[in-house]
Amino acid sequence: MKTRSPICTFVGHVDHGKSSLLDQIRGTSIVAQEAGGITQAISSSKISLDQIKKISGDLLKKINIKLTIPGILFIDTPGHAAFTNLRKRGGNLADIAILVIDINEGLKPQTEEAIEILKSYKTPFIVALNKIDLIPGWKKIENKTLLESINAQSENTQKKLNERLYEILGKLYDFGFNAERFDRVGDYTKQIAMIPCSAKQNQGIPELLMVISGLAQKFLEDSLKIHVKGPAKGTILEVKEEKGIGTVLYTVIYDGTIKVNDQIVIGNVDEPIVTKVRSLFDVKTPLKEAHAAANIKINAPNTKEVISGMPLKVVDKNTEKIKEEIQKEVEEVIIETEQSGIVIKADSLGSLEALSNLLKQHDVKIKRANIGDISKKDIMDALSESEPLNQVILGFNVKSNEKTKIKIITNNVIYKIIEDFEKWREDQKKSIEAKELENITFPFKLQMLPGCVFRQSNPAIFGVEILAGKIKTGYQIMKNGKKLSFIKEIQHEKENIKEAEAGKQVAIAVPNLTIGRQINEGDTFYSFLTESEFRQLKKLKKFLNEKETTILKEIAHIMRQKDETWGV
Repeated sequence: MKTRSPICTFVGHVDHGKSSLLDQIRGTSIVAQEAGGITQAISSSKISLDQIKKISGDLLKKINIKLTIPGILFIDTPGHAAFTNLRKRGGNLADIAILVIDINEGLKPQTEEAIEILKSYKTPFIVALNKIDLIPGWKKIENKTLLESINAQSENTQKKLNERLYEILGKLYDFGFNAERFDRVGDYTKQIAMIPCSAKQNQGIPELLMVISGLAQKFLEDSLKIHVKGPAKGTILEVKEEKGIGTVLYTVIYDGTIKVNDQIVIGNVDEPIVTKVRSLFDVKTPLKEAHAAANIKINAPNTKEVISGMPLKVVDKNTEKIKEEIQKEVEEVIIETEQSGIVIKADSLGSLEALSNLLKQHDVKIKRANIGDISKKDIMDALSESEPLNQVILGFNVKSNEKTKIKIITNNVIYKIIEDFEKWREDQKKSIEAKELENITFPFKLQMLPGCVFRQSNPAIFGVEILAGKIKTGYQIMKNGKKLSFIKEIQHEKENIKEAEAGKQVAIAVPNLTIGRQINEGDTFYSFLTESEFRQLKKLKKFLNEKETTILKEIAHIMRQKDETWGV
């Protein structure tokens, strides 16, 4: 057994400085070479323990921990999708993460997405509050520690720094995280460390490395034990076509060793792909073999159809056994999970798993989860749902060219998909309930007004006061628990109306009644409800006001005089 380097990934909103920070750590200039300064492909750097000691220097003495980790494997990604593809069975491959936030802009959509995914995978993380150099009045102080630089700023600049820091701290608290500036953290198991920094001015980098190294050493040591000589296990981060090489699999190896000519098995939607390593690269340098933890490029035949996020294993003895293990891992994510539920699609296995995890946290049942663009089969699956609220397809980073009445919600930000889905469900619930309410008699209570008989029969027309509830044409009325007839017409101030609410005095026309025989002046009437209507109204009680709820109880009391179990 040997201790491997912890895998650390940078996550956060686009253009908040993830690549620039890694750039400073490794002392290269990757960002300047990228189109528009935005990372175009996954890159990584392995920083040795000696380099960490050189950069952080005397700061490491303050953490009072003996560092034995061989270094840190930093992975910079184009976005959250690659982070979710850093997957292994039962969790995320990243041991620790650096959430990069522009201190001047605060939390953005992709920041919130990253926090949700870190939370769902229970990945420990620290916060790098980048771009402190853009705080008004900030002055670069040479050859000083971060805290010394902060203390050397003007009182106004320090105040602005603290205001922005605590504003972000408050937002993190809303997500359920207790955060604090790194030098004020009392317990790293309970608090998230926030390190103000500037990639541009190379400030806060030693402190960032100090905190990451200390956390990895103290809390991750046991999980970093690996079998270096055993067959490699890894995950595919990205699949690309490279000139002169062909299909290249950007892969993180987190256990064991992989060599040129090794037979490997890669997970797939249907059947695992079995192939042989043609060549290995560390960025551009050809390798004969690679040991965990490493981010490498693999070139192998028949890998054009490989999907990001899929597991990879080197075959040692039994190929069939490895294929079974790999496919079981894939099927845990993509098979049908519930007899009834929604359909979800994503562009990679890692994204699908992240979307699935977050939906389950929101108690959403998933009927089918799969990879690729939305197809006719997905629409048929959604259409087969008897529950209208499940007739929906959610897609992350996928397209749909199908014409359908089924609701399709797609986005390239997972939490936005969930947000839109919850809003749609809420709107659907209201719509369904509104339709149910259209066909149901609301509870009402009327009193016949004295001296307001306008016609004695055929139909009887008389004045009433609506004591509570509301009446509509077609509603049935009763007296003392006995159904009388229905309201044929309603008139208010000589105009015919279809409904009237509590407090109004109106004239109503009721057929098949004779005033003086079945009804008299001063009589009280209630809405006549069937037992099923009564039960339905009880379910929809939130739509009734206090007086209507009281009438419902009065109606139940009247009806139970004759039948004790009425409406139960």
